[in-house]
Amino acid sequence: MRITSSVLRIFYITICLFVMFAACRPVKKVQRIGEVITTKDSVSKTVVQPALEDSSVLVKNIINQLTTQRIDFTTFSAKVKMDYDGGEGNGQVTAYLRMQKDSIIWLSLTGALGIEGFRVMITKDSVKIMNKLAKVIQYRPISYLQEVTQVPVDFYSLQDILIGNPVYLDTNILSYQSNNNTLLVLMAGSVFKNLLTLDKDNLRILHSKLDDVNPVKNRTADITYDNYEKVNDFYFSTVRKISVAEKSKLDVDLEFKQYDFDKQQSFPFNIPKNYRVK
Repeated sequence: MRITSSVLRIFYITICLFVMFAACRPVKKVQRIGEVITTKDSVSKTVVQPALEDSSVLVKNIINQLTTQRIDFTTFSAKVKMDYDGGEGNGQVTAYLRMQKDSIIWLSLTGALGIEGFRVMITKDSVKIMNKLAKVIQYRPISYLQEVTQVPVDFYSLQDILIGNPVYLDTNILSYQSNNNTLLVLMAGSVFKNLLTLDKDNLRILHSKLDDVNPVKNRTADITYDNYEKVNDFYFSTVRKISVAEKSKLDVDLEFKQYDFDKQQSFPFNIPKNYRVK
């Protein structure tokens, strides 16, 4: 399969959507789920009657535990298998991902035949894109990611979500519900309403249902986290499934394979002389 610019855009959208799973702004109080969600929201379809719990204690415990579960790392690398199906086509791409904490996010996208189509270098203030098939190099500011995806994102948010850390922990929770094995938590930010499903025993994220607060855009996203594996003192989600709908639908499956933490990494990005700047 030929790697095209639309495939790169799909990858950007995919990783930026992970950033939005907790991108909410503070609200004044916590309520029970049944008091907050209206029937017009698709997130409401998964909600049952609220449980009676002390909401302030619950919120404090959730934030504290999510903070202590953050993955601390120096470097990270992974081979990520990505299957996608949507309005811009369908196929399979392999992304080779490398990161140096707070410094570099590097990735290489290859098609089914092992031909590298794109190489990307993301730093705190810039994005460099090497189109190896068209022999083109692009230099963009970090704001380019937001322009392409229409989702607020910066380097640190992107780094956290790729490594599997929760983001925007200053967020307040609108409502909650406790079930036998899971905890449902509803958040509402400036862009999305977010219904999180957490494992009640350890607060690992199992599922996120996003609805755009702007009814004109009518964007929704459904994200599932699976196959957590223990690494050192933390757990890492190796399988993630995303379904996005707006004017058309996009389904993406991500599988993190052959991943390593805290091993020496290189970030090759030599630009051949015959490449043109676009």
